[in-house]
Amino acid sequence: MRTSRGGHFWIAGERVETPDGQHVQRAPLYVQWEAPAEITKPYPLVLVHGGGGQLTDWLGTPDGRPGWFSRFVDEGYLVYGVDRPAHGRSWAHPDVVGAPGPMFTYELALGLFSAEIPGHDQGVWEQRIGDPVLDQMVASMGYFPADLAESQRLDQDRLARLLDRIGPAIVVTHSASGPAGWLVADARPQLVKGVCAIEPMGPPFNAFGPGMKLDYGITKAPLTYEPPVGDDPTVLESAEPGAYRLPNLAGIPVVVMVGETSPFSSWGHLMSDYVNAAGGSAEFVNFADQGVRGNGHAMMFEKNSDEAIVPVLDWLAKVR
Repeated sequence: MRTSRGGHFWIAGERVETPDGQHVQRAPLYVQWEAPAEITKPYPLVLVHGGGGQLTDWLGTPDGRPGWFSRFVDEGYLVYGVDRPAHGRSWAHPDVVGAPGPMFTYELALGLFSAEIPGHDQGVWEQRIGDPVLDQMVASMGYFPADLAESQRLDQDRLARLLDRIGPAIVVTHSASGPAGWLVADARPQLVKGVCAIEPMGPPFNAFGPGMKLDYGITKAPLTYEPPVGDDPTVLESAEPGAYRLPNLAGIPVVVMVGETSPFSSWGHLMSDYVNAAGGSAEFVNFADQGVRGNGHAMMFEKNSDEAIVPVLDWLAKVR
């Protein structure tokens, strides 16, 4: 029998005044937590979902199996999961957070999560619109923020205030929440005990569209560099590796993890290389090197999700 305890709370957003003199809250952060009967691990985990998604990405798989959230709890971790601002239960009204960006389409899901890369055999839906399991996954997806920098700034602020409340923790990110991990480590280096970046947004300085470039290398929102870059991050891209350091990430254990047959597998190492060149301590793990084969971008959804979590658990166990 599984025994645990849990609950939820909010990291409140700013109070803002409407044109008619009323007051509303802007971009709160929903937090759900669960702990085993006995916590055996030194630090809790903070699970941060990817772009367009929500906390349910960690709670279960589209084909109805338990997700990584409960697996982490069963391993002895106190686990916090969040709905990023303007995602899931962290509601957002365009009058206070700005216009929404593009909706998450079936076509994007098929291209991102079911890329036709040879060897990708762990998917849980057929490669076609109309598959009921794909329907389940797309049903959980919302829209992308139109203002990527502001979205990342909100992630940073809310997660930093979450750590102020709960204390030191390891941050586990996936996909478009990758920048949130770098940013909260920058804001609260004394409270971030590790960053596990699974398939993080990248590669460095990538541009996803107009106004969507990772101007600060691994983020769109500002990071603290030494020497400072001020308001002109363009100097970073042309600089020699190591010319600009990320002092607040120094000493924080970091791992970048990618699936064997993910679209991210060809360049994922560039993310750990960037962190290391900037003075960080980052490892790179391709799941295939750990004997976990055939995974795409979202291994926590896939057939072998119980096997795919093992390299993550192995790395987390090293964080002290």
